[in-house]
Amino acid sequence: MTINTDGVLRGVRVLEVAAWTFVPSAGAVLAEWGAEVIKVEPREGGDPQRGLVTMGIVDEGGGAVNYMIEIPNRGKKSIGVDLRTPGGREVVHALAKTADVFLTSYLPDRRKRLGIDVDDIRAVNPSIVYARGSGHGPTGPDADKPGYDGVSYWSRGGIAVALTEEAEELVRSRPAFGDLLGGMTIAGGIAAALYKKATTGEGSVVDVSLLGLAAWNLSPDIAVSQIHGGSAIPKFGHADAPNPLVGNYRTKDGRYITLMMLQLDKFFAEAMTAIGLPEALTDPRFADPAARFENRATLIKMMDDVFAQRTLAEWREALAGLSGAWGVVQTPGEVCEDPAVVANGYVAHTETMNGTPFAIPVNPVQFDQQHVVPPGAPEHGQHTEEILMDAGLTWEQIERYKESGAIL
Repeated sequence: MTINTDGVLRGVRVLEVAAWTFVPSAGAVLAEWGAEVIKVEPREGGDPQRGLVTMGIVDEGGGAVNYMIEIPNRGKKSIGVDLRTPGGREVVHALAKTADVFLTSYLPDRRKRLGIDVDDIRAVNPSIVYARGSGHGPTGPDADKPGYDGVSYWSRGGIAVALTEEAEELVRSRPAFGDLLGGMTIAGGIAAALYKKATTGEGSVVDVSLLGLAAWNLSPDIAVSQIHGGSAIPKFGHADAPNPLVGNYRTKDGRYITLMMLQLDKFFAEAMTAIGLPEALTDPRFADPAARFENRATLIKMMDDVFAQRTLAEWREALAGLSGAWGVVQTPGEVCEDPAVVANGYVAHTETMNGTPFAIPVNPVQFDQQHVVPPGAPEHGQHTEEILMDAGLTWEQIERYKESGAIL
């Protein structure tokens, strides 16, 4: 692996006033694309996600790596600021003058109270790209309502219902599932806004909400719900799936193989031969597309029986030459060892600022096939003096701000 030291956003400075994962993960992506990202954290305690270890939400094992800080904050610089003080607001405004992007997750009322709303930041930097992530969008009745991945995206956005199907209990959300998708989305929006700024000199206000992201993710379901009077996409179980070559088949050792050959007629003969059902090719019940659809439950049962006769390792070998799409249902741990993941550098091996090694997925966008190995997330306020001196403040000014409690 190589460290990408000449990213496509080299020279771009991002000022991030955000917490948790959704919006900060956008900053992490921008950092991996080469931007300098300055994370403004509360002077007392920092990003609340730093406290997840002591709260017991993040396990202290594994060398006490707070992965919920590392994932959305790798590669950044940190400064501790009390925005409730006049001095803290002066510091952030001074930093905003030197930034290309202002990135925030704070709600509208809080932004106004702390002097970091669009008008406040544009007063010191008229052409800055101002990006904000929210739970429910910048307008409407819930614009100032708190939003989190598990509520705004997973539940309110319809994801839980769509993934639960016919199960009795709602499928539980995964940590930061929508947050990380949202962070990539925000980063893409910022990149587009930077292009506009480079070509016109004008900055944009970029908005992404978790609720809007969920609607986008469920585009087929939502579109169908409107076309067919509120009903969802037709649902089929494994036993009566319309296409037997699309589904999950259990192996002898309790693992699953996923077949995803949407063109049943194109792959039927090859697939039946590969899995050991050549007799299906001469069976009149499967002689043509109409017959295969009519007798699909019988064919699926035959395939179930065949897949149950071999282990996963044996099926890997048997299906190796199959030209249609298929894969293994893997655990997160297995994903790290996946040959394609390793070859493409999708999971990097790095270390925290205190030297504890750990593995972390990098953002999936690569430029010129460069693999990124991000540095760890900064300690709380680690770069306060460095950041302020780069912004033109003197040691005397920095000391005064420290003494007043404006900065860490």
